[in-house]
Amino acid sequence: MNDAREVVVLRYGHRPGRDDRMTTHVGLTARALGADRVILPDNAGQSAETVRDITDRFGGPFAVELRDDQKAIVRDFEGVVVHLTMYGERVQDVEAAVREAVGLDEPAVVGEASPPRDLLVVVGGEKVPWALYERADFNVGVTNQPHSEVAGLAVFLDRLFGGAELDREWADADRRVVPEATGKTVVDADRDSADASDDAAGEGDDAAGEGDDAAGESAGTDDRTETDDRTEANDRTEADDCD
Repeated sequence: MNDAREVVVLRYGHRPGRDDRMTTHVGLTARALGADRVILPDNAGQSAETVRDITDRFGGPFAVELRDDQKAIVRDFEGVVVHLTMYGERVQDVEAAVREAVGLDEPAVVGEASPPRDLLVVVGGEKVPWALYERADFNVGVTNQPHSEVAGLAVFLDRLFGGAELDREWADADRRVVPEATGKTVVDADRDSADASDDAAGEGDDAAGEGDDAAGESAGTDDRTETDDRTEANDRTEADDCD
């Protein structure tokens, strides 16, 4: 999203089957909220394919990588490393420092902005080694309460970009969602808004079905119930989140 710097999200750890849905949503959230690239563990191929498919259909640019050297990625990263963890400093307390470190701050004096630097945002999955806490330039917590790592990533990226990511343009998209107060309309990306609005009523049912299909595929999983999600959340211990 930024020409002068790259924002990369690293999903650290993945348990096939158990983490498929969450890892997919980490990738989709990174794409939707301003990151340039997501790196997934090499055993998360299904999640990678889903994120690539959504990017192909709804636009980019956004890159997806599968890597098996996550420790080396963090260790050798030439830029700022942010580790999202429940135990980190409050995001509202450090967001200004993070923005300054990567050159996204607004200088008090014209011409004195911080130089742009690449940013690696680490989102833990399974147990995270203590070395990551020590390597990170910032260990950042969103509310310091147990919740989804996807929610933490979304809040952090929005704070990082100050909401600018919500207005980004999507290149090379095949499909586009038409914003509506009521309805679910997905149209060809090259159609203008006026034409889309005129035809929205006639195409509503078909588009709604296609929109539901896209949402289902973006989850990257089989039908999961709310009970399944609660069960998985209960299965995750505090030790899993903090290690």
